[in-house]
Amino acid sequence: MSLISQNAALKQRKEKKVDIEVADGSLIAHADGEAELDNELKLIISNKKRSRHSNDSSKQKAKKAAQEEMKNLEDSLFGTLYAPLEFGKEADANGGGGKLVAQDHPLFFMDKSTGNEMVVYEENLQAMGEKGLNEEMKPAWVDEEEEKTKVNIVRVNRLRKLRKEVDENLISGADYVARLRAQHAKLNPGTGWASMDRKHARCGDFDDSSDDESGVSIAHGYENAESNDILRSNDELVIKSTTKLLPGLLEYSRLVDANAEEPSSGPINSVQFHRNGQLLLTAGLDRRLRFFQVDGKRNPKIQSIFIEDCPIHKASFLPDGSEVILAGRRKFFYSFDLVKAAVSKIGPLTGREEKSLEAFEVSPDSKIIAFIGNEGYILLISSRTKELIGTLKMNGSARSLAFVDGGQQLISSGGDGHVYHWDLRTRRCIHKGVDEGSITGSALCASQDSSIFAAGSSSGVVNVYKSEEFLGGKQKPLKTIENLTTMVDQMKFNPDAQILAISSRMKKNGLKLVHIPSFNVFSNYPPPRFSLQYPRCLDFSPGGGFMTVGNAGGKVLLYKLHHYQNA
Repeated sequence: MSLISQNAALKQRKEKKVDIEVADGSLIAHADGEAELDNELKLIISNKKRSRHSNDSSKQKAKKAAQEEMKNLEDSLFGTLYAPLEFGKEADANGGGGKLVAQDHPLFFMDKSTGNEMVVYEENLQAMGEKGLNEEMKPAWVDEEEEKTKVNIVRVNRLRKLRKEVDENLISGADYVARLRAQHAKLNPGTGWASMDRKHARCGDFDDSSDDESGVSIAHGYENAESNDILRSNDELVIKSTTKLLPGLLEYSRLVDANAEEPSSGPINSVQFHRNGQLLLTAGLDRRLRFFQVDGKRNPKIQSIFIEDCPIHKASFLPDGSEVILAGRRKFFYSFDLVKAAVSKIGPLTGREEKSLEAFEVSPDSKIIAFIGNEGYILLISSRTKELIGTLKMNGSARSLAFVDGGQQLISSGGDGHVYHWDLRTRRCIHKGVDEGSITGSALCASQDSSIFAAGSSSGVVNVYKSEEFLGGKQKPLKTIENLTTMVDQMKFNPDAQILAISSRMKKNGLKLVHIPSFNVFSNYPPPRFSLQYPRCLDFSPGGGFMTVGNAGGKVLLYKLHHYQNA
């Protein structure tokens, strides 16, 4: 082919391509006869897009309508927590042209009835006010079959905990529901903020000040008008349980260690609750006295006091809650004033040669501190003047003490295996009896009403006596408990005397809880495959809801006893 013919063919191809033009990099428009066809294609595509868009829009509207219908149904069934304002729309409704209208009053306020913050909008508050804050909410529907239905709570093991009496079998459906609710509240404490009357009563008590004048950090859950500052008040919390504690298995939960924020570097020798049930004292051989606020969740440390020249063997609140007595293997002891936050050193005692005042007890009326002295002497110290006001003398060595009858009388035991009963008004021994099977008495404790007392011995045997019968000459114990095989170091009745805790620091798990009405040991405590690490001290909270155990590892274990609702 010649060069001329090749150029002619190339020219024809270029002329055909000129008719094709690219517009905006997306659509290709053809010249002449193809323009009309292209316009038709555009029209078809545009119509399809409009149809698809209209279908999507109708689907979204239907979906939105379904969601609104579902929300309205939920609101009618369960109620609404809050209805947030849609800013701008309320102005349009009032003809404001889309501009926001200024309000003289706040749109919301913060309800601080719990540790978490929850927003309560004003319109909901007004709606609640219209219904009446003090009106009791009535159920929307009541099942009439509940009263007719009978439920056997013995057949299934997990329902036996709902019994109020040992021989209880069948209960009504309504009673069954009520007990399930009570059991849920017992196992899940801390939901008091949801109570309508409590919440409404505090709606007008909001204060935006976040600082407390006392400078004490109060844990969440106690920041309300009903609780007092734990270092400013001596109010007592005594709430008795209305139901009997059943034997067998004890319902309890282990919580965060009471001293988790600052464990001790040495063994814990003393733990004790303040009478308000919130403040816990811990002390030990690291020479530190610590205070914790027990809430079961964080247990914040409040204060720590270092005693330079005295490893602490025992520390105890005065029952009026104003002072702490600390003692060790020294001829002197210390007093810590909670109100003034001042430490005072007392002693040596005039006319006495004791080199150790490590063991003592405080009378329930806060008047007398009884120290164990040398050669069977018991030293009586005035808690007000901190001076020696009298002595008592046993035949053998003194090992343990316990106040009875509101602090008017004292019982003691020691090396001769006898229990001495003293009248502190006359300073005379009014009765002496043999502790059955005991060679050396090592521990004593009495119930709060002094109706019964327990005597522990160096062999691990614990005898429980009825006080009136023992004083009357009948020295036969109500029960002899032989679950410990080493020396009993400490015993403690819980506030309603349904539980007796006995411990020995010579065994890793040397702690038992005894159900007093039946005198049977709870079989599920200590928990299996768990070491208490040599328990050295223990205490119950004033309401019975908490139990603490101090061990040789420097920890204070904290347990919630579910039978008791309050700390």
